Amino acid sequence: MKESDSKKDFSVEEITEQLVQHVQSRNLSDFYKLVKELHPYDLSLVYKKFPEEETNRFLLLFKPDALADLAETLKLHEQIQLFERLGPERTLEVMQQMDKSDLIRFMHDLPAKRREELLSNMNLDHSAIIRSVLNYPPETAGRIMTDQYRTLLAHETAKEALRQSQGTMHISASSYLYVTDNEGKLVGVVSYRSLALADDKTQVEELMTRRVIHATVDMDQEEAAQLLQRYEFMALPVVDENHRLCGVIQMDDVIDIIMDEASEDLAKMGGGSKDIDFDTKPLVAVRRRLPWLILLLLIGLISGSIVDFFEDTLNQVVALAFFMPMIAGMTGNTGTQSLAVVVRGLIGRKLDKATVLALIGREIKVGTMIGLVCGLLITVIAYFWQGDWLLGAIIGVSLFLTLVIGTLTGTCIPLLLSRFKVDPAVASGPLITTLNDILSLFIYFGIATRFLDALM
Repeated sequence: MKESDSKKDFSVEEITEQLVQHVQSRNLSDFYKLVKELHPYDLSLVYKKFPEEETNRFLLLFKPDALADLAETLKLHEQIQLFERLGPERTLEVMQQMDKSDLIRFMHDLPAKRREELLSNMNLDHSAIIRSVLNYPPETAGRIMTDQYRTLLAHETAKEALRQSQGTMHISASSYLYVTDNEGKLVGVVSYRSLALADDKTQVEELMTRRVIHATVDMDQEEAAQLLQRYEFMALPVVDENHRLCGVIQMDDVIDIIMDEASEDLAKMGGGSKDIDFDTKPLVAVRRRLPWLILLLLIGLISGSIVDFFEDTLNQVVALAFFMPMIAGMTGNTGTQSLAVVVRGLIGRKLDKATVLALIGREIKVGTMIGLVCGLLITVIAYFWQGDWLLGAIIGVSLFLTLVIGTLTGTCIPLLLSRFKVDPAVASGPLITTLNDILSLFIYFGIATRFLDALM
């Protein structure tokens, strides 16, 4: 490859094309020179675009550690496909080079029989660590912790601690080391900087901070992520019921958790499933989404029955029909907004009675102010459109009441679900919208019927 070419930024398609040419011509020197410049994520994009007939030859040119980096960037079905191409022997070599948290996540999603086959053929120490982590319940701190951390003993001197720390792993001046007693119990944390600046004979226990923010192995992973985020740590220690240090949760794993939890909550709020993505087959997507939509369809029939019940009112004042979509839509929107606020606030938090009452009180004020503004606005619009102040007032009052009620619905339903240990995100946008449609139409036609004689 020319020097001028190496400095140019190529697209993934161009890089793939060059690598294909190098593989076909067996130009390994230029092949490795180009691959060396690629980040594992970019390499994964190249791998996905590589011609089917050349993919096996392409993979044969990589060592297990490079393939491990590649595997860590792929989704589950892509990892399975990669390992099938590599064969049993190379798959084991690659897995033993993978980051343990990524490998554990992969193992968790495998069928039990296949998982056991892989673990039984692995290095004993490696498989023992993975088995111990897989014993913890899914979506707990124990499942996402790693064993890549350094511990010190409280009675060690600063000089001894520094000597043991150097050369074992990369530690920056801002890093923190965990301090344990002889039984492995977490007793403190000390910064590498403090050790480096201390007198050689100063004991670690004199330098350490004894109050250590930590997670427990059975803590929900989302709550652990919130702890790490709240205190702005790069890592969070995890202890068992006896306060023994079992592992640490690292920031990169927390970012994955936050993204996964956000995707899951958004899917639930939309009435969908977190398991549906761009690669999901149509029939699978239908099976996962249809039951929820059928439930909403049945609930939505109640809205139709309300319109049918007030058919006489609608026939006598046809103008009422012009504002039905607006009333229902506005109520559903304000309910969904409140739902989003509450679900976001509930992530990783336990609400007490005072906080709940304050939240409900605030949302009543918000709904009232929004209702007043929108109610007055639609009253004026309805008057200039239909030339009837009473009709405008009925529509304005109806919108005011439904916006207040819609805000309360979007606030109280997720709070109630949270109180009964149900994921509040299942109080999805479509469900809130459907319930608010029913309430808004009932209020709207109820008020209109009350003043029907005056409207005629």
